[in-house]
Amino acid sequence: MSSATPTSGAGGTPNAASGATTAPEHGGGELKKAIGPKLLLLFIVGDILGTGVYSLTGKVAGQVGGAGWIPIIIAFGVALLTAFSYLEMVTKYPQAAGAALYVHKAFGIHFLTFMVTFAVLSSGITSAATSSVFLAKNFLAAFHLDTSMSEASASTLVTVIAVVFISLVALINLYGVSESVKANVVLTVIELSGLALVLGVGFLAIGQGNADLSRVVLFESQTDKSLFMATIGATALAFFSMVGFEDSVNMAEEVKDAPSTFPKMLLAGLSITGVVYVLVSITTVAVVPIGPLTESDTPLLEVVHHGAPGLPIDDIFPFISIFAVANTVLINMMMASRLLYGMARQGVLPGFLRGVLKTRRSPWSAIIFSTVLGVGLILAVRFVFAEDTIAALGGTTALLLLAVFCLVNIAVLVLRRDRVDHKHFTTPTVMAVLGAVTAGFLVGPWAQDPKNYTIAAGLLGVGLVLYVITYLYNGAVRARRTRFHNPDEIGKE
Repeated sequence: MSSATPTSGAGGTPNAASGATTAPEHGGGELKKAIGPKLLLLFIVGDILGTGVYSLTGKVAGQVGGAGWIPIIIAFGVALLTAFSYLEMVTKYPQAAGAALYVHKAFGIHFLTFMVTFAVLSSGITSAATSSVFLAKNFLAAFHLDTSMSEASASTLVTVIAVVFISLVALINLYGVSESVKANVVLTVIELSGLALVLGVGFLAIGQGNADLSRVVLFESQTDKSLFMATIGATALAFFSMVGFEDSVNMAEEVKDAPSTFPKMLLAGLSITGVVYVLVSITTVAVVPIGPLTESDTPLLEVVHHGAPGLPIDDIFPFISIFAVANTVLINMMMASRLLYGMARQGVLPGFLRGVLKTRRSPWSAIIFSTVLGVGLILAVRFVFAEDTIAALGGTTALLLLAVFCLVNIAVLVLRRDRVDHKHFTTPTVMAVLGAVTAGFLVGPWAQDPKNYTIAAGLLGVGLVLYVITYLYNGAVRARRTRFHNPDEIGKE
């Protein structure tokens, strides 16, 4: 779920303002084109699958009842519209910088580029925090600790485990772990096996008459919202399950025949996950009564409990869930630290974030800073907001990315005036317009929980403070403007 990854190496950097090309600050050359269609498809599917469907299925059902599959389909439609815009951008500008580069090329406003980059960074941190809390809840379920202590004690222990885990991820990142597509294949298989298990148990329960399919069309809201507004709110939350496809743009420089391969594999990957999510949503509601489903923080585990009582698989599933989301935390925190480091290196964030370990060559100060933000988020939502941590952080992730996606769709239209000398995918104009409108609509207060704005504003506020400090320092001490010198180098080592 990011828009930049820690890859290295690039060619010349186009200057958005002048159209000139400048040399990057470090060497590298072109990346090896080693990713074929199958690996790319597995990467996309693996990146979209994960915490969202494992943790938020019950939360979505809690807003609209048994028809929770409807918000998922709508979220899929919004994601698909934006995916078409990403396809045009990634085949037109096959650099591994994502949304920040597209917005910068379209508008050339350095502060806007900074805020988009920090929004992407923040979405990675909120996503990692969400996954850490969900992992902690599954850890308790795996060892049956959630049934042997009070709710308050269990909630505190979940917070402690989440903080410990995200800190452990920081240590792994300090040691120097880079993203591997082949490792992602293994984790994708684990994620798919968990969902296949849920569907298998669900279909078995339905076949044996131990499910109620009438609940699938039960449409109700637990609040005073109209069904339409409840659906919109549930869609904004369900969108968290659909993000991740935008990560694939970071692999553009390493894909064989990207202009031809990318459109087919991205649309296929998004479609596969969309179908899986709808089937999981329908099966979950049919097998588990809505009450227990909405109250559970591990909704898919409830399917296993209700659909296959007494079988040992309910002891295995929490471990599958843990592996399914652990990699999400690692990749998102890697992305966040590299973006911090990249922006500091380009002079738009304070220099202390450029610290690199001499032995491991990992950006230690950026890793520590991003981890502090992640820990602070977990503690703030748990003790300050006293809210459902998973729903709050998942909703905030969706809010930040929806805002970014709205700008990417607009950037596609603005950049139609920019011609390139190679063939590329072109999305229909109407789809880019609809993508901007729908993403922008889901950012509105009618779709979002107010606390999502508070959390997002707090994170972006941290970025704004750092930007202002850097701006004042650059002007007063270094006598230079605060700007991105190589926008397509953001997030690279």
